[in-house]
Amino acid sequence: MESDWNFNQFRSRKCSESEASRHIRHSLVLLYMLKMAEVDDGEQKTTDKDDLRVLKELVDDLYSFRDRYFESHGVEDAGRKQKDVAQEMAKTLKRLEEKEDLYKHSAQFLLQRGRCLNVAPGFSQTAEECLSRAVKLEPGLVEGWNTLGEQYWKKGDLTAAKTCFTGALQQRKNKVSLRSLSMVLRQLPPEEDAQEQSKRILESVELARQAVQLDVTDGTSWYILGNAYISMFFTSGQNPQLSQQALSAYAQAEKIDKASSMNPDLHFNRATLFQYEEMYSSALDGFRRAAALDPGWEDAREREKQLLNYLDQVIMLIENKGKVKARRLRNMLSSLSTSALGPCSSPQFRSPSGRVGSLEPRSFSSLTHGHNGGVAALGKVVFSLASEGRMAFTFGMVDSDETCCVVMVYNTADSWGVLIGDTVVIPEPQVKRHSVTHKDKSYDFRSIRVDSPLLLIVNGKRQVMKSQSAAFVTYKPQSE
Repeated sequence: MESDWNFNQFRSRKCSESEASRHIRHSLVLLYMLKMAEVDDGEQKTTDKDDLRVLKELVDDLYSFRDRYFESHGVEDAGRKQKDVAQEMAKTLKRLEEKEDLYKHSAQFLLQRGRCLNVAPGFSQTAEECLSRAVKLEPGLVEGWNTLGEQYWKKGDLTAAKTCFTGALQQRKNKVSLRSLSMVLRQLPPEEDAQEQSKRILESVELARQAVQLDVTDGTSWYILGNAYISMFFTSGQNPQLSQQALSAYAQAEKIDKASSMNPDLHFNRATLFQYEEMYSSALDGFRRAAALDPGWEDAREREKQLLNYLDQVIMLIENKGKVKARRLRNMLSSLSTSALGPCSSPQFRSPSGRVGSLEPRSFSSLTHGHNGGVAALGKVVFSLASEGRMAFTFGMVDSDETCCVVMVYNTADSWGVLIGDTVVIPEPQVKRHSVTHKDKSYDFRSIRVDSPLLLIVNGKRQVMKSQSAAFVTYKPQSE
């Protein structure tokens, strides 16, 4: 019995050990399953991140294709660019849609879908909806705010665009928000208070400067800074220093970024400044380049055509002395005398340069290139020409030697002008020699530049303040 008891006791012990082993094995299995579940969950999260990263790279590649199109295509392919970009966008959008069921509630996915649609030049309601949802899900998504701001810009809602860019800057200081806000400030309707408008332009320049400072290798930021300087130039008395700063910013954009050198807007805006500065060869080349890079852009082609037509008319009218017949011209000039100098003959006359004293009348042929201090050009108007585009009011006048010279007057009010037969005195004239060659055409002539009608004496009288109007510049803002 003892042995039986011992045996049974032994069996009982073995049974207990077997149950313990089962418990241990069961626990190990549970631990293993939990661990595997964690691994699966981690792998899923990793897969999600990988998917979203791949999608972002696809959209980044789409933007690179658009912005650097001419690095892989010739200028002769410019007419296909918009179609090619649309095709690439459709391909990228299809890839995104394949993942939509998995990530339709992901802020990052919505951002990439909105960015993809934003690559097109026009407004997209779907892009606005995607981006709006993205920033609601993730308010700190700076790229989402910036892209949504671009959509509002395209929609024409500049106030909403401004709110987006300002909101993005509250999250983090970044170059895209800074330069975009700079653009918006310049495109908002002008303030009634001139001083407030000047402050706005100054702020836009400062924002563009800050964008450049954050990344001096970004050509787009340099280009937008150039545009900001142009706006400031035309709203702040046309300081030549600002003109040079604009040209320097454009040159820097081209130097550091090949894509910027292929930007039609840069060439168009710079050509506009060149035309105002009477650098006609450079202006014509710029308009032509802009038209070549964007064949569907009629404004660029039209501006080149208008400027050529303007120069054709100037040359023809100078050569024909405004088509005024010889007898009439002699009659007009017979009344031309030093008495027409009016206030310029007074010892107290203050010239535009600040010089005080009477001015000596000079013939056109005796005027030197550049500033002619202490003298006045005097003549009779034989033609006038209001150029298309309102860049300058142009007229021609003939002096006592029957030499004809063209005069270009800037910042004139729409209502201001001179008539054939008027006597005009130009104090301390600024003379320029033009030698222009473009395509198969050449132009060679001299002109006198007058920056305001207030500087002229017409029929013995100074011009009233309402004769002057602020200059303006037209440029293409949509892809600044």
